[in-house]
Amino acid sequence: MANIKGMRLSGLENRFKGSMPKIGIRPVIDGRRRGVRESLEEQTMRMARSVADLLEHNLKHANGLPVECIIADTCIGGVSEAAQTAEKFARAGVGVSITVTPCWCYGAETLDMDSLIPKAIWGFNGTERPGAVYLAAALAAHDQKGIPAFGIYGKDVQEADDAEIPSDVKEKLLLFAKAGLAAATMRGKSYLQMGSVAMGIAGSMVDPDFLEDYLGMRFESIDLTEFIRRIDEGIYDKEEFERALAWTKENCIEGKDNNKPHMQSSSERKDWEWEFVVKMAMIAKDLMAGNKKLAEMGFEEEALGHNAILAGFQGQRQWTDHFPNGDFLEAILNSSFDWNGIREPFLVATENDCLNGIAMLFGHLVSDRAQIFADVRTYWSPEAVKRVTGKELDGMAAQGFIHLINSGAAALDATGEQTTKDEPVMKPFWEITPNEVGKCLDGTRWRPAIREYFRGGGFSSNFLTKGGMPVTMSRVNLIKGLGPVLQIAEGYTIDLPEDIHDILNRRTDPTWPTTWFTPILTGKGAFKDVYSVMNSWGANHGAISYGHIGDKLITLASMLRIPVSMHNVSENRIFRPSAWYSFGTNDLEGADFRACSNYGPLYGRK
Repeated sequence: MANIKGMRLSGLENRFKGSMPKIGIRPVIDGRRRGVRESLEEQTMRMARSVADLLEHNLKHANGLPVECIIADTCIGGVSEAAQTAEKFARAGVGVSITVTPCWCYGAETLDMDSLIPKAIWGFNGTERPGAVYLAAALAAHDQKGIPAFGIYGKDVQEADDAEIPSDVKEKLLLFAKAGLAAATMRGKSYLQMGSVAMGIAGSMVDPDFLEDYLGMRFESIDLTEFIRRIDEGIYDKEEFERALAWTKENCIEGKDNNKPHMQSSSERKDWEWEFVVKMAMIAKDLMAGNKKLAEMGFEEEALGHNAILAGFQGQRQWTDHFPNGDFLEAILNSSFDWNGIREPFLVATENDCLNGIAMLFGHLVSDRAQIFADVRTYWSPEAVKRVTGKELDGMAAQGFIHLINSGAAALDATGEQTTKDEPVMKPFWEITPNEVGKCLDGTRWRPAIREYFRGGGFSSNFLTKGGMPVTMSRVNLIKGLGPVLQIAEGYTIDLPEDIHDILNRRTDPTWPTTWFTPILTGKGAFKDVYSVMNSWGANHGAISYGHIGDKLITLASMLRIPVSMHNVSENRIFRPSAWYSFGTNDLEGADFRACSNYGPLYGRK
């Protein structure tokens, strides 16, 4: 059993330079004095406070810190108060803007004109004052000026004195705000490439223009010799290393060695490999977020880190042909816990697949949860399963499924050993209990790396994901002449009968973590059947997040001007800027492509 004594939440923190983005609330009002504005001041400010209260009580940042809303000092009746509010928001670090009003206001004079900040407008649906008229006029002004905004309009007419936010309005406010915070959080952070291109994988051919223009992120790169330098010169926290190694020996259970006897490492060599991979994990963490302890040791430059919200580790082959692989580094950092306690995952993409890493980052920021990095390895049809196992499939597996498996880098949260009402889940880290950490560790074996793949040794995490979890698989692809596109497939993890699992799993690599996945089918297009999902997937990797978060990903993608080329999210859950309707209302997928092409990347030039 894992030793969870002393395991606790290590604290909520912002690891990165700069403050967390805030949500700005803009109460907009009819500027006419001598009766009109005065009669609306209280109602308008009440709307603003209600929205702030809703968001602050229902949202957290992905690092667990509370979301803070900044309300304008006054209602905004014209350009002077709009400018005054813009100045306040700039000083406060506002990264998302929401305008609210119960009445008619002067459209273009009251707009939020910052084109880089995601923005929405809630126009109150009431008959006494035409809030909906202002909403339509303001959105038209945004569209005409090329500053897309999200329109929020309640389905049902409310009474003028009704202080409640309707449920449909709440859903859109929360969806918009969470996606907007994700966009704002990425801005100014780094992607850290550790190494370079892995085995010719296109996703690891990092495109700085994509990171800068679409995400507002920086591109940082280090050679993998930096790991050796820091190990050889002792540029890591020695006290943490002793603690981390002791914790790893006690809690990371070494599994069966599947290598042929003549290729198996000696026990002495394996002990050295464990020490090496623990140091690798610590160094990767320091490279991403910095470490003040290094400055105390005289390594001021190394102590700063790269302000990396996401990293990728090349590994294969130049590193893994000689040194232990990066599986432990990636799996433990991607998880919601380590020897320091329960904490926010450090996102690391296997094989430096930046594009899959970006999908992991999107998923983490909108779901608050650890992510699974996996190969989209094999589609198993019912017929193929019957041929290989002699068994018929039923239940959720009846129409076939996809084998998600990679060389041991998936977050340990993916075991499904965290629970809510006895159902397997992957929780935000601040909700995970020490007992659940122990179960995730107990449910994982660390198998000596297969030397045919990894000549330098190392250890791969090995577990089977529990079935029954709602999950979303996503992937960003770069298409020559088109740019980035996002793919989304909502579905479920599934359990297979043990005898079927054993036969199928042994055909790939039984030392790696397995997730059996079945997408939700719509009967058309890429979701006509499970085979079509697999056949339409744009690359060899996918990022898997707990929950059906396709709607949040679609909203975020529209903010960044990344079209969604494939999804199975129902139309009533899709929320994009109002300007998207001007590019077509029948074919929403085509309209999305046209709108994104028209506006170009959020932070770049067309």
